[in-house]
Amino acid sequence: MTDGIVKMRTITYREAVREAICEALQKDHQVFLMGEDVGRYGGCFAVSKGLLDEFGPERIRDTPLSESGFVGAGIGAALGGMRPIVEIMTVNFSLLAADQIVNNAATYLHMSGGLFNVPLVIRSATGAGRQLAAQHSHSLEGWYAHVPGIRVLSPATVEDARGMLWTALEDPDPVLIFENNGLYNREGEIPVDAGPVDIDRARIRRPGRDITIITYSASLFKSLEAAEILAKEEVEAEVIDLRSLRPLDAPTFLESVARTHRALVVDEGWRSGSLAAEVSARIMEEAFYELDAPVQRLCSAEVPIPYAKHLEDAALPQVSTIVAQARRMVAGHG
Repeated sequence: MTDGIVKMRTITYREAVREAICEALQKDHQVFLMGEDVGRYGGCFAVSKGLLDEFGPERIRDTPLSESGFVGAGIGAALGGMRPIVEIMTVNFSLLAADQIVNNAATYLHMSGGLFNVPLVIRSATGAGRQLAAQHSHSLEGWYAHVPGIRVLSPATVEDARGMLWTALEDPDPVLIFENNGLYNREGEIPVDAGPVDIDRARIRRPGRDITIITYSASLFKSLEAAEILAKEEVEAEVIDLRSLRPLDAPTFLESVARTHRALVVDEGWRSGSLAAEVSARIMEEAFYELDAPVQRLCSAEVPIPYAKHLEDAALPQVSTIVAQARRMVAGHG
């Protein structure tokens, strides 16, 4: 900042994540990156491209195709005083390491009577929209948000992609960061001196008075685009980016609902048992008498995500469906 003017620059989401990893490696020699193809190949979405040449194989470690093995090694390294960043290619493959994440990383502090923290950060791509078919396109972050003992983050903006990693590395307990693969090429502006950001609070990305749209990750941008369309019809939608999926910053969306009296939750996860269901339940429990209309959810169709472009698009929440649902809620009640 110079004379009150914040100097900005434009980078992609991918570059923001790479910068964050690079900065963490420079700041703390206990930090290292580990995962399948993170070294010579540069990561499955080219996030770690060039880091092997800069930091060497001791700190950029390619691993065998064994999610349970290298996540377990990351837990062991964290218990030994290191600060590992473990990359799992997609959230689908994280299920191969679910035992390590849920039964070990998440429980160690509790089961040791508070003696052993596990300062581990796991990064993974999630989401659909790139025609990668079912086994590479699901949104399972809501499953991990069910588990006590871990923190779950989902950066949508370039600023959060740049700033959440270091804050996560300073957390003494396991943190999972889910990066929607549809965002890697998206550009955004951040301050030249951008650094760590908080990982506790949701953000109001667009203020409004008529309806609250609660969302996260790639659905944030669809929701913002929908809000622009609605504004032309004199419907002002407030758009909230959850950012942290566990713990949820409920006060932020409850206060918003108390102002707008309508809530629409947009979530790329499946509807049944979803994060959207949790948000909806909290609104019903704590803000029922503020509502002028029932809480509504827009989630992905309950099918394996299709490969075909038109079917994949039909399975996901889209700008048009968000607009249509918001119109019905505003026109039909209150």
